[in-house]
Amino acid sequence: MTDVAALAGLRVLVVEDEMMVSMLIEDMLSDMGCQVVGPASRLDEAVELAKGAEIDCAVLDVNLGGQPIFPLADILREQGVPFAFATGYGDAGLRDTDRGAPVLQKPFREGDLARVLGELRARVA
Repeated sequence: MTDVAALAGLRVLVVEDEMMVSMLIEDMLSDMGCQVVGPASRLDEAVELAKGAEIDCAVLDVNLGGQPIFPLADILREQGVPFAFATGYGDAGLRDTDRGAPVLQKPFREGDLARVLGELRARVA
């Protein structure tokens, strides 16, 4: 079980193209005391945030309106920013390079998000 108090102040980039899902993730993060960065619903927005905003970790929708999120995953990996994928496809929708990254299987609950954020938090320098 993740200590939710340990997540307070964590700056989380949220990349999600479904408005209702994005709002739900934002609410969950706020309830845990995290700071939401974004959210971004398009890849270009997300890349700008990743390059300019202070972030500790990210939650990435794998498919943004038919556009894969992998270019952003590569940027975050180069920056040393840990991230998790949010997808309805599980590991099946990931590249070989991304296998082993935390995956939030949609739909997910706040406890699932807290657990994954705990994993990401452990990777934040």
